[in-house]
Amino acid sequence: MAKHFSLEPLCFCFFFFHFLSTNLTISLSPDGLSLLSLKSAVEQSSGGSPLPDWNDDDPTPCNWTGISCMNISGFPDLRVVGIVMSGKNLQGYIPSQLGNLVYLRRLYLHSNNFHGSIPAELFKASSLHSLILYGNNLSGPLPPSICNLRKLQNLDLSNNSLSGPLPENLNNCKQLQRLILARNKFSGEIPAGIWPEMENLAELDLSSNEFKGPIPNDLGELKSLSNTLNLSFNNLSGRIPESLGNLPVIVGFDLRNNNLTGEIPQTGSFANQGPTAFLNNPLLCGFPLQKPCEYSTESSAASKNSTPESDNNPKKRLSSGLIILISVADAAGVALIGLIIVFVYWKKKNVSNSCSCTGKTEFGKNETSHGCRLFSCVNSFGNEESEEEDVENGETGKGEGELVAIDKGFSFELDELFRASAYVLGKSGLGIVYKVVLGNGVPVAVRRLGEGGEHRYREFVAEVQAIGKVKHPNIVKLRAYYWAPDEKLLISDFISNGNLANALRGRYGHPSTILSWGIRLRIARGAARGLAYLHECSPRKFVHGSIKPSNILLDNDFQAYISDFGLSRLISITGNDPSSVGGFIGGALPYLKPAQTERTNNYRAPEARLPGNRPTQKWDVYSFGVVLLELLTGKSPDLSPTTSTSSEVPDLVRWIRKGIEEEDPLSDMVDAVLLQEVHAKKEILAVFHVALACTEPDPEVRPRMKNVSENLERIGK
Repeated sequence: MAKHFSLEPLCFCFFFFHFLSTNLTISLSPDGLSLLSLKSAVEQSSGGSPLPDWNDDDPTPCNWTGISCMNISGFPDLRVVGIVMSGKNLQGYIPSQLGNLVYLRRLYLHSNNFHGSIPAELFKASSLHSLILYGNNLSGPLPPSICNLRKLQNLDLSNNSLSGPLPENLNNCKQLQRLILARNKFSGEIPAGIWPEMENLAELDLSSNEFKGPIPNDLGELKSLSNTLNLSFNNLSGRIPESLGNLPVIVGFDLRNNNLTGEIPQTGSFANQGPTAFLNNPLLCGFPLQKPCEYSTESSAASKNSTPESDNNPKKRLSSGLIILISVADAAGVALIGLIIVFVYWKKKNVSNSCSCTGKTEFGKNETSHGCRLFSCVNSFGNEESEEEDVENGETGKGEGELVAIDKGFSFELDELFRASAYVLGKSGLGIVYKVVLGNGVPVAVRRLGEGGEHRYREFVAEVQAIGKVKHPNIVKLRAYYWAPDEKLLISDFISNGNLANALRGRYGHPSTILSWGIRLRIARGAARGLAYLHECSPRKFVHGSIKPSNILLDNDFQAYISDFGLSRLISITGNDPSSVGGFIGGALPYLKPAQTERTNNYRAPEARLPGNRPTQKWDVYSFGVVLLELLTGKSPDLSPTTSTSSEVPDLVRWIRKGIEEEDPLSDMVDAVLLQEVHAKKEILAVFHVALACTEPDPEVRPRMKNVSENLERIGK
């Protein structure tokens, strides 16, 4: 029988020796050779190579697109520490050779079309602390060796097709801060007994999978959790553990669309949850759902054939006491059910007459019902998908930090930010603000907070993420942040037309533009909508604490944007004065001090001046009322015609209140520019009354910002 010899081994050997002899002449570093495996694993597109500048004849890969390097002690050459290839429509698989990059810290391949499984060899890259692979087509199980990465802090594998159970050794990931596995096909029970050891976990999202069984009791021991605990859209069953009430009060729950049963616990953090967190669990009952639990009462019947006994018989007395106890319990149960019915009726009535904060009304819809179209609480209880990006821990090494995009649709490189020209927009105790134009021509505002707070990273991230969750058309949107031991930056949208202070008074005491009544009313309505959303619908029900014209930004259409909320806490975390530190971005112009500054005290409520008082939403209402008076009169609180003899009420407020009470002519109080708009007299007077209601000395008498917004929207309609 003839033997057939295959030429494949010979071809393979020839190819191997040819490859070896070729690479002996290549000067590319070992890290570069490992990276070429990724280029080989990516399928060629019709437009050519997807990584055209990744060339094997380069001495180093550090100039390649998406690659970052740094000096490592003991090595003469730069080593690869970051791979950022997100949103480039790359198709292929993740090669195991990336595990040879022993100093790799960040691997961002999200929002591409990678398929296949996650190679277990990848986790030989022992320095990896951020693995972000969401938005691909990855399949297969989560390798148990993932927790061989002792430094792993951020793991986001959401929006893939991964399956199988969670590894039982997740508790070995002791440094893990973010575990995001949403929208996959993971199944089985959520393992118990591992969560207490994950003492650094700040965010856990297991939503939209196929998990079943009970919620583990020890999830309540995640003391570092600071974001939403999201277990929604699974097949979880059983009762909600009361231990979840032990979680920090800032934690939100999302347990929707499961098969949970029984009464919702009323302890601890449960008191801060809205009804949306528990929807679509048919057998779940209790507050805050409008579905009272049906309590069954046991009744005992006395035996009809029992014979009367004397009053001094102890058994007789015991039986009577038991009957009385049962009667009292029955009465209490009936009373409780009655209170629940009254409460539910009151809630329904209240909801029918006010704007709902359940996310059922979107901003801008033209409903005919009063109030709900003025501002809306879109997904205010955690309905919307999380848009939080890669929460990174800045390295404690010299000069290294992390640029973290909060908005997934907004991305740029750190080098691009630091190379861009910057222009100083303003300077205050809340930091220096620069205008920076990125390489794609998009301008952003960059606030420099300072260099302190090196050891308070988690507090800083928790505050920034809370700010980043706030999304409303009349609130400045935070896009990204940068954290390093010696630098903290906030990157937000650049609003093109300055602020209300400059529009009213100008940089040199004279307004640069004439604001008609229609524009002023538009500004007032927009600012009220934004502030009302902060109060009623933002994740933390924010108190701004510093409402004044310079914190109300304007675009070219004079739409208003609330800015600078939540910054006081960040400044306290950084622990120093950022305005006293030198500039960080090349090309920044010297700071131009405005000719006229605001005296913040004259916008503050009377009770805000007392030491020790904590800010409240009614403080913001008062400050907004002063801003309304400034819009109406054109006068700043510290420039009013009279001098107050009281330190409790700013001059402008007293002057207007006195003029209204004494029925002074409107022309004596209103801005002279508006006197020509005779048709607006009734509207101007109506806004005066709204402003005076806001500036009532007694905070309990002041309206909520939601009502202020509704009243302003009705004026002129």
